[in-house]
Amino acid sequence: MPEFRETTLPNGLRIAAEIDRRGYSAALGYFVRAGSRNEVDDESGLSHFLEHMMFKGTAQRTAADVNRELDELGGQGNAYTSEEQTVYYAAVLPKFQDRIVDLLTDMLAPSLDEGEFETERQVILEEIAKYEDQPPFGAFERAMELYFGPRGLGRRVLGTDESIGAMSAKRMREYFHRRYRPENIVLAATGNVDFDGLVAEVDRRTATWSDRPQPPAPPEDDLLSLPPGVELESRIEIPEVHQSYLVRIGKGASEANHDRYAARMLAAILGDEGGSRLFWELIDTGRAEVATVWSHEFTDCGAWFTYMVCAPEDATMNRKLIDDLLERVARNGVEEAELVQAINKAAAGCIMQSERPSNRLFGIGSRWLTRSEYTSTDDKLDRIRSLTVDDVSKAAETYLQGEAIEVVAAAAPRSRTAAASPPSE
Repeated sequence: MPEFRETTLPNGLRIAAEIDRRGYSAALGYFVRAGSRNEVDDESGLSHFLEHMMFKGTAQRTAADVNRELDELGGQGNAYTSEEQTVYYAAVLPKFQDRIVDLLTDMLAPSLDEGEFETERQVILEEIAKYEDQPPFGAFERAMELYFGPRGLGRRVLGTDESIGAMSAKRMREYFHRRYRPENIVLAATGNVDFDGLVAEVDRRTATWSDRPQPPAPPEDDLLSLPPGVELESRIEIPEVHQSYLVRIGKGASEANHDRYAARMLAAILGDEGGSRLFWELIDTGRAEVATVWSHEFTDCGAWFTYMVCAPEDATMNRKLIDDLLERVARNGVEEAELVQAINKAAAGCIMQSERPSNRLFGIGSRWLTRSEYTSTDDKLDRIRSLTVDDVSKAAETYLQGEAIEVVAAAAPRSRTAAASPPSE
């Protein structure tokens, strides 16, 4: 059976590991409390920008060395940034544990070279442009900005053209030294891990991290103005788009909320890609290409998302069908048969995912970073299987009603004059 162990190093860095000697691989990752909600306006997009720079070389390795060593180890390594954290991770064979610790730890002491900074700035700007040019054309980001406000959880992870264009390497270094402190970081590990060896290796390689300078706090934002590049219109007009995209956000369960499992099961019953109520109502009938809901948990709050994609002429009717369906479930609750089906599917998915250490890594690292809590696979299965119709029906009553914001990305409405005009000869 897996064994959970944890410790805190003298410099404040925490290590948490779910050890399973039966595994054929080990997964490790540094989880840093550095996300878009930790930024101010002058730093907007900096957590993600900094994630890119971690792969651009250190005092010990060039950017080519970093990528070459990842290939040599035969592992899978990558990184991501969210609203609340940045994560650097890899999965390798157990015999390479010390080498991947060496590589990942060295990456978290980046050179932040000025030339690489300018090159990567263009990469980020292209990423923003590409993202805004693809469906749903920034509708999720706009919805987050409207629901949470344009700062904190509502701040865009990628930043804006304006914030990235004005970014400086000096500001990045200050942000790095302020957020990438050992007391702000968790090293998580799963699978066939030598825990004692891991602790000794990390302790040795991070001993100087607490010596990093502590820059002053950045200036506070002007809350009476919008951050540069941010708009708060609820409609995004896209030229020559052929579908309508609707994103809605309302209240959801937080990481700490005891009913988060009930909210997840409710989302499966309503919006799973096959066999859910929205599937049969809108997808199977051909009324919409996408119609789904899900619950997203943050540390101190949550969000309930509704997402629909359909032909523009069907948008009004489809919105009414979704509203009517959600209202009925909020009023009448869910049925035993559909809850049993959702539980069986969730339990099977949980078991299959747990077979790979790399799948377990993210839940363990994220939860230890934010709440210093560990949930085993058996604990999670117990919570899923213990859900009752009353539990999920209560979640429906809580999360399917109340205030919500809505953003629509679609083509600009055609005027009657334009529509009636004959083609020019």
